[in-house]
Amino acid sequence: MISIKRISLSYISIKMQHLPTLIADLALILVCAGIMTLLFKKLKQPLVLGYIVAGFLASPHMPYTPTVMDVANIQIWAEIGVIFLLFALGLEFSFKKLFKIGGAAIIAAFTIIFFMMLVGIGIGVAFSWKRMDCIFLGGMIAMSSTTIIYKAFDDLGLRKKHFASLVLSILIIEDILAIVMMVILSTLAVSHNFEGSEMLYSIGKLVFFLILWFVVGIYLIPGLLKRCRKLMSEETLLIVSLALCLGMVVLASKAGFSAAFGAFIMGSILAETVEAEKIEHLIQPVKNLFGAIFFVSVGMMVDPLMMWQYIVPIGVLTLVILVGQSTFGTLGVLLAGKPLKTAMQCGFSLTQIGEFAFIIASLGISLKVTSSFLYPIVVAVSVITTFLTPYMIRLADPVTLFVEKHLPVSWDVALKKYAQGGSQTLNHENDWKKLIFAMLRITIIYSILSIAIIFISYKWITPFLRDSIDVFWGALLSASITVILISPFLRAIMIKKNHSNEFVTLWNVSKSNRAPLVATIVIRVLIVVSFIIFVIASTFKASIALIIGIAVIITVVMIGSRGLKRHSILLERKFLQNLRSRDLRDQFLGDKKPDYAGKLLSYDLHLTDIVVPADSVWGGKSLMDLNLAKRYGIHITSILRGNHRINIPGGRTQLFPLDKIQIIGTDDQINKFVDVISKKKITDIDIYENKELILRQLLIDENCVFLGKTIKESHIRDSYHCFIAGIERNNGMLMSIDVDEPFLLGDILWIVGEKDNVYQFVK
Repeated sequence: MISIKRISLSYISIKMQHLPTLIADLALILVCAGIMTLLFKKLKQPLVLGYIVAGFLASPHMPYTPTVMDVANIQIWAEIGVIFLLFALGLEFSFKKLFKIGGAAIIAAFTIIFFMMLVGIGIGVAFSWKRMDCIFLGGMIAMSSTTIIYKAFDDLGLRKKHFASLVLSILIIEDILAIVMMVILSTLAVSHNFEGSEMLYSIGKLVFFLILWFVVGIYLIPGLLKRCRKLMSEETLLIVSLALCLGMVVLASKAGFSAAFGAFIMGSILAETVEAEKIEHLIQPVKNLFGAIFFVSVGMMVDPLMMWQYIVPIGVLTLVILVGQSTFGTLGVLLAGKPLKTAMQCGFSLTQIGEFAFIIASLGISLKVTSSFLYPIVVAVSVITTFLTPYMIRLADPVTLFVEKHLPVSWDVALKKYAQGGSQTLNHENDWKKLIFAMLRITIIYSILSIAIIFISYKWITPFLRDSIDVFWGALLSASITVILISPFLRAIMIKKNHSNEFVTLWNVSKSNRAPLVATIVIRVLIVVSFIIFVIASTFKASIALIIGIAVIITVVMIGSRGLKRHSILLERKFLQNLRSRDLRDQFLGDKKPDYAGKLLSYDLHLTDIVVPADSVWGGKSLMDLNLAKRYGIHITSILRGNHRINIPGGRTQLFPLDKIQIIGTDDQINKFVDVISKKKITDIDIYENKELILRQLLIDENCVFLGKTIKESHIRDSYHCFIAGIERNNGMLMSIDVDEPFLLGDILWIVGEKDNVYQFVK
C-alpha cells in the first residue's frame, strides 16, 4: 500500500514538473503571437505573416529570444489547429455552391492547378529533388491563399467588383481540390504506388465516402439539432459541434483519410443547417487559438541558414508563382469565355501561396515523405508572395492596357468572339442533359447508400445472426433484412424521373427518343437486379437461374409496392427539407432571394429589397392608397417586419417605417420607385414645440366639473388627450391611481400631455 502511494506521488510529481513546461511554452507562443499580430495589424499586413514571424522568434533558430522547450506538444496542438481550420472552412462552404458557381470558375481552377502542379514537379526535378518532394511541391504552389486574397480585396476596396466575385469562386473550387489533393497525396505517400489503377481506386474511395457521409449527415444531423434546440445553449451547441467534428475526424482516420478531411466534411454538413452561423460564431475563438498555434509552428520550422542555403530555389519558386499563377490564371479564365481584362485581373490576383501550402507541407512532414528543407522554402516563398499580392493586383490594369495595345487585331477579335460565345455554350442546357444528369445523380447516390448497407450487413449483422440462430436461418434472415433496408433506394433508382417533365417532353416530341428513354429504364432495372443477385448469391449457394428468378420477382414486387413507394418518397422529402432548411430560413428573413428571382432576369425584371426609411412620407399608408402598381409599375411580393413575413400583401396592408419590402420591376421602374420612397417628411419647427409633453397641476374645488367623478367617468384621455400621473391629497403624498375612485374636494391632479391639450384641459 505504501509503495503504491509512493508511485502515485512520484507520478503526480512528474506530471507537475511537465505541466509548467507546457504552460510556459503556450505563454511564450501567445505572447509572441499577440505582439506580432498587433504590429502587423498596425502595418496593415495579413495576420498569418505575424504568426509566422512569432514562431520564428520562439524557435530554437533564434538565439536572442526565449525558446519553446517542448516542440512535440506544440506539434500536436498544431495538428488540432489544422483540424479546426478545416472545420471552419467547411462551415463557410456549401456543396450547393458548386452547382451555382458556374463553369468559368471550375475551368479556371482546374487549368491553374493542372499546369502549376506540372511546373512545380518540373522545378523539383530540375533541382534533382526526390520524387515525393517534387509531387508535394507541385501541390503546394498550385493553391492560392483564400485568407490573403480576401484581406487584399478588403484593403483595396475590390470585394464588390465583378472579377473579385469570380476570383472568390475560383478559390472555393481550389479549396475543394486541395482537400482531394491531400487525400491523394496521403495515399501516394503511404502506398508509394504511382500506378493509374491505384490512383483511380483512391479517387473512387474518396468520392464514395464523401457522398455517403454527406448524405447520411444531412439526413440525420439537422433533425438531431432541431429536436435538441430547446436544450441548446451556446455552451452546449459548441460542445456538440466539436464532438461531431472530432467524431468525424476519428471516422475519417479509420477509413484511411486524413483528420483534416473528416473535419472539413463535418463542417460542410453543419453548413447546411439552420444553426450554421451560430456554430461558426461559436467556433471562431477556438479556431483562432489553435489556428494561431499552427501558424506559429510553421514559423518555428523556418531555419535562416537553410533558407540562405536554398536562396536560389526560393527565388525561382517566387518568380514561377508570380508568372505562372498570373499566366495560367489568365489562360483559365479566358478558356472559360471571359474577356481579356477580367481574365488578367483574376490571374494577377492569384499570385501567392498560403495556408494550404503550409498544411500540405505539414502533411508531408507528418508522413515522413518530404525532405526537411522543403518546409522553410515554402514558408519563405509564401511570405514574399504575400507581401507582393497588393502590388500584383494593382499591376493588372496597366499590364492589360499594354497587352491590348500590342495584341494583334485578329487575336483581339477572336478573343472577343470567343468570350461572347463561351457563356452561351457553358449555360446551354437541354432536356436530355438534365434528364441524364438527374438519373446519374440518383443512381450513384442510392447505389452508394445500398453498398454501405450491404457492407454493414455482412460485416456485423450476418455473423451475429449466424452465431445466434443458425447458419442457414441466420443467413436467410440477414439477406431478408438487407434487401428490405436497401429496397427504398433500389426502387428510387428504377422509378425516379420516369414521369418527369423532361422524360415526358422527350417522349412526346419525337418517336426517335423513345428507344433511348426505354434503354435508360432497362439499364437501371438491370442495376437493381444485380444488387439483389449479389445479396442472394453471397448468402446462399444455388443455381444461377434460381437466383436470377428470385431477383426478378423481388424487383417486380418493389415496383408494385405502394408502401415502399411512400417510404421512398418520405425518405427523400426529409433529406431535401434538411438540405434546404437554411435556404428557406434565409429566404423567410429576407437574407436570400427566392429561387424564382433568377428566372425573372430573362424578362428584364429584377427582385430587389428596399427598406422603408424611418421618416418616409409613405409610413402608415396602405398599399391601396399608394397604388404602386399603377403609379410606378412595380409589385410588392413580400413585406418583412422583424421576424414576421407577409407574402402577397393585400390592399389594406399598411407600410411602416423600417419595413423591408421585396419588389419586382425593371431597372427604370425600381430606380424611380426608390427615388420617391426615399423622400422625407418636411417637419416645421413649430411642430417640435407643439409636441412637447408638459406636467401641470389642477386643484379640485367646488366649481370643478370633475368633483365626485372617477377617472373612467371623466374621459380625460379620450377627450383631452391627457392622462393623470397621480393625485395629491391632504397628506401631501402622491397616490397610486384607481380609475374607479372619485375625485375629492381639495385633490390636486397631476396632468401630463402636449402643451395645447394640457392648457385647454386646465382652462
